[in-house]
Amino acid sequence: MKIIVIIIAGVVISSCVAHETAAEMAVGMAVKEKEACMIQKKADEANICVVPDEVLRKTLSPEQYAVAVQGGTERPFANAYWNNHEEGIYVDVIDRTPLFSSNSKYDSGTGWPSFWEPLDKNALVFIEDTSFGMHRVEVRSKSSGAHLGHVFTDGPEPTGLRYCMNSASLRFIPKSELEAAGLGEYLKQFKK
Repeated sequence: MKIIVIIIAGVVISSCVAHETAAEMAVGMAVKEKEACMIQKKADEANICVVPDEVLRKTLSPEQYAVAVQGGTERPFANAYWNNHEEGIYVDVIDRTPLFSSNSKYDSGTGWPSFWEPLDKNALVFIEDTSFGMHRVEVRSKSSGAHLGHVFTDGPEPTGLRYCMNSASLRFIPKSELEAAGLGEYLKQFKK
Protein backbone atom coordinates (compact mmCIF):
# COMPACT_ATOMS: atom_id res chain seq x y z
CA MET A 1 0.00 0.00 0.00
CA LYS A 2 2.84 2.41 0.87
CA ILE A 3 4.42 1.73 -2.52
CA ILE A 4 1.19 2.68 -4.32
CA VAL A 5 0.91 5.89 -2.29
CA ILE A 6 4.54 6.76 -3.08
CA ILE A 7 4.01 6.06 -6.79
CA ILE A 8 0.85 8.22 -6.88
CA ALA A 9 2.63 11.03 -5.02
CA GLY A 10 5.52 10.79 -7.49
CA VAL A 11 3.15 11.06 -10.46
CA VAL A 12 1.41 14.11 -8.98
CA ILE A 13 4.72 15.83 -8.16
CA SER A 14 6.23 15.03 -11.56
CA SER A 15 3.11 16.44 -13.21
CA CYS A 16 3.67 19.82 -11.55
CA VAL A 17 7.40 19.67 -12.26
CA ALA A 18 6.63 19.05 -15.94
CA HIS A 19 4.42 22.13 -15.92
CA GLU A 20 7.19 24.10 -14.22
CA THR A 21 9.70 23.01 -16.85
CA ALA A 22 7.31 24.05 -19.61
CA ALA A 23 6.78 27.38 -17.88
CA GLU A 24 10.50 28.04 -17.54
CA MET A 25 11.16 27.10 -21.16
CA ALA A 26 8.14 28.83 -22.66
CA VAL A 27 7.95 31.89 -20.47
CA GLY A 28 11.65 32.07 -19.64
CA MET A 29 11.42 32.83 -15.95
CA ALA A 30 11.84 30.93 -12.73
CA VAL A 31 8.49 29.67 -11.55
CA LYS A 32 7.92 29.50 -7.82
CA GLU A 33 6.60 26.22 -6.49
CA LYS A 34 3.13 27.65 -5.88
CA GLU A 35 2.99 28.80 -9.52
CA ALA A 36 4.36 25.57 -10.97
CA CYS A 37 1.06 24.53 -12.51
CA MET A 38 0.21 27.97 -13.92
CA ILE A 39 0.61 26.93 -17.56
CA GLN A 40 -2.29 24.69 -18.42
CA LYS A 41 -2.28 21.96 -21.03
CA LYS A 42 -5.59 22.70 -22.72
CA ALA A 43 -7.76 25.70 -23.41
CA ASP A 44 -10.74 23.95 -21.82
CA GLU A 45 -8.89 24.11 -18.49
CA ALA A 46 -9.08 27.92 -18.64
CA ASN A 47 -12.12 29.79 -17.48
CA ILE A 48 -14.54 29.83 -20.35
CA CYS A 49 -16.66 32.92 -20.81
CA VAL A 50 -20.02 32.69 -19.10
CA VAL A 51 -21.51 35.49 -21.21
CA PRO A 52 -24.05 33.89 -23.56
CA ASP A 53 -22.87 33.59 -27.16
CA GLU A 54 -25.81 35.61 -28.50
CA VAL A 55 -24.84 38.51 -26.20
CA LEU A 56 -21.20 38.32 -27.31
CA ARG A 57 -22.23 38.35 -30.98
CA LYS A 58 -24.34 41.48 -30.36
CA THR A 59 -21.81 43.39 -28.25
CA LEU A 60 -18.55 42.51 -30.02
CA SER A 61 -17.59 43.42 -33.57
CA PRO A 62 -17.10 40.45 -35.93
CA GLU A 63 -13.31 40.84 -35.57
CA GLN A 64 -13.48 41.05 -31.77
CA TYR A 65 -15.63 37.92 -31.70
CA ALA A 66 -13.29 36.05 -34.08
CA VAL A 67 -10.23 36.92 -31.98
CA ALA A 68 -11.43 37.02 -28.36
CA VAL A 69 -14.01 34.22 -28.51
CA GLN A 70 -12.80 32.01 -31.36
CA GLY A 71 -9.07 32.42 -30.68
CA GLY A 72 -8.11 34.10 -33.94
CA THR A 73 -5.31 36.56 -34.62
CA GLU A 74 -5.72 40.00 -36.13
CA ARG A 75 -3.44 41.35 -38.84
CA PRO A 76 -0.24 43.06 -37.69
CA PHE A 77 0.18 46.81 -38.24
CA ALA A 78 -3.55 47.05 -39.06
CA ASN A 79 -5.10 47.06 -35.60
CA ALA A 80 -6.22 49.70 -33.14
CA TYR A 81 -3.47 49.72 -30.53
CA TRP A 82 -0.18 48.55 -32.06
CA ASN A 83 0.94 52.17 -32.41
CA ASN A 84 -0.99 53.75 -29.52
CA HIS A 85 1.29 55.90 -27.35
CA GLU A 86 -1.36 57.46 -25.10
CA GLU A 87 -1.24 56.88 -21.33
CA GLY A 88 -3.94 54.61 -19.96
CA ILE A 89 -5.06 51.10 -19.13
CA TYR A 90 -5.94 48.22 -21.47
CA VAL A 91 -8.91 46.16 -20.28
CA ASP A 92 -10.55 42.91 -21.38
CA VAL A 93 -12.95 43.68 -24.25
CA ILE A 94 -15.59 41.33 -22.79
CA ASP A 95 -15.74 42.14 -19.08
CA ARG A 96 -13.48 45.21 -18.67
CA THR A 97 -10.98 43.55 -16.30
CA PRO A 98 -7.82 45.72 -16.19
CA LEU A 99 -4.98 43.78 -17.85
CA PHE A 100 -2.12 46.03 -19.03
CA SER A 101 -0.81 49.55 -18.52
CA SER A 102 0.67 51.83 -21.14
CA ASN A 103 3.64 52.07 -18.74
CA SER A 104 4.69 48.53 -19.72
CA LYS A 105 3.85 48.87 -23.43
CA TYR A 106 6.70 49.05 -25.92
CA ASP A 107 7.29 48.89 -29.67
CA SER A 108 8.25 45.29 -30.38
CA GLY A 109 8.30 45.82 -34.14
CA THR A 110 5.74 43.04 -34.57
CA GLY A 111 2.69 45.16 -35.38
CA TRP A 112 0.74 44.08 -32.31
CA PRO A 113 0.48 45.84 -28.96
CA SER A 114 3.24 44.39 -26.80
CA PHE A 115 3.83 44.67 -23.06
CA TRP A 116 6.69 43.52 -20.85
CA GLU A 117 4.35 42.77 -17.93
CA PRO A 118 0.64 42.64 -17.07
CA LEU A 119 -0.95 44.69 -14.32
CA ASP A 120 -1.59 41.44 -12.43
CA LYS A 121 -0.44 38.10 -13.83
CA ASN A 122 -3.14 36.43 -11.71
CA ALA A 123 -5.70 38.05 -14.03
CA LEU A 124 -4.30 35.89 -16.84
CA VAL A 125 -4.36 32.20 -17.70
CA PHE A 126 -1.44 30.65 -19.58
CA ILE A 127 -2.08 27.67 -21.87
CA GLU A 128 0.37 25.51 -23.83
CA ASP A 129 -0.27 26.09 -27.53
CA THR A 130 1.25 23.64 -30.01
CA SER A 131 -0.87 24.70 -32.99
CA PHE A 132 0.71 25.20 -36.40
CA GLY A 133 3.73 23.10 -35.39
CA MET A 134 4.95 25.71 -32.92
CA HIS A 135 5.39 25.66 -29.15
CA ARG A 136 3.95 28.84 -27.68
CA VAL A 137 2.13 29.97 -24.57
CA GLU A 138 -1.34 31.39 -25.17
CA VAL A 139 -2.58 34.13 -22.86
CA ARG A 140 -6.25 34.33 -21.89
CA SER A 141 -8.15 36.59 -19.55
CA LYS A 142 -8.85 34.60 -16.40
CA SER A 143 -12.19 36.29 -15.74
CA SER A 144 -13.77 36.04 -19.20
CA GLY A 145 -11.72 33.38 -20.97
CA ALA A 146 -11.01 35.79 -23.84
CA HIS A 147 -8.07 34.87 -26.07
CA LEU A 148 -5.64 37.78 -25.74
CA GLY A 149 -2.54 36.60 -27.60
CA HIS A 150 0.74 34.88 -26.67
CA VAL A 151 3.72 35.51 -24.40
CA PHE A 152 7.31 35.12 -25.66
CA THR A 153 10.76 35.29 -24.10
CA ASP A 154 12.24 37.95 -26.39
CA GLY A 155 10.99 41.02 -24.52
CA PRO A 156 12.92 43.86 -22.89
CA GLU A 157 14.15 44.19 -19.32
CA PRO A 158 13.12 44.00 -16.57
CA THR A 159 11.14 40.82 -17.37
CA GLY A 160 12.52 39.68 -20.72
CA LEU A 161 8.94 38.87 -21.71
CA ARG A 162 6.82 40.03 -24.64
CA TYR A 163 3.09 39.81 -24.10
CA CYS A 164 2.02 40.05 -27.74
CA MET A 165 -1.68 40.91 -27.56
CA ASN A 166 -4.48 41.38 -30.06
CA SER A 167 -6.07 44.84 -30.06
CA ALA A 168 -9.42 43.19 -30.80
CA SER A 169 -9.33 41.53 -27.36
CA LEU A 170 -8.60 44.78 -25.56
CA ARG A 171 -10.29 48.10 -24.92
CA PHE A 172 -8.12 51.11 -24.15
CA ILE A 173 -9.19 53.48 -21.38
CA PRO A 174 -7.21 56.76 -21.60
CA LYS A 175 -5.73 58.17 -18.40
CA SER A 176 -8.19 61.09 -18.54
CA GLU A 177 -11.16 58.66 -18.45
CA LEU A 178 -9.95 56.22 -15.78
CA GLU A 179 -11.87 57.85 -12.92
CA ALA A 180 -15.15 57.89 -14.88
CA ALA A 181 -14.60 54.24 -15.88
CA GLY A 182 -14.24 53.21 -12.22
CA LEU A 183 -10.49 52.67 -12.63
CA GLY A 184 -9.27 55.66 -10.63
CA GLU A 185 -7.00 53.42 -8.55
CA TYR A 186 -4.72 53.12 -11.61
CA LEU A 187 -4.11 56.87 -11.88
CA LYS A 188 -1.24 56.57 -9.39
CA GLN A 189 0.76 54.71 -12.05
CA PHE A 190 1.08 57.81 -14.16
CA LYS A 191 3.13 60.92 -13.50
CA LYS A 192 1.03 64.02 -12.91
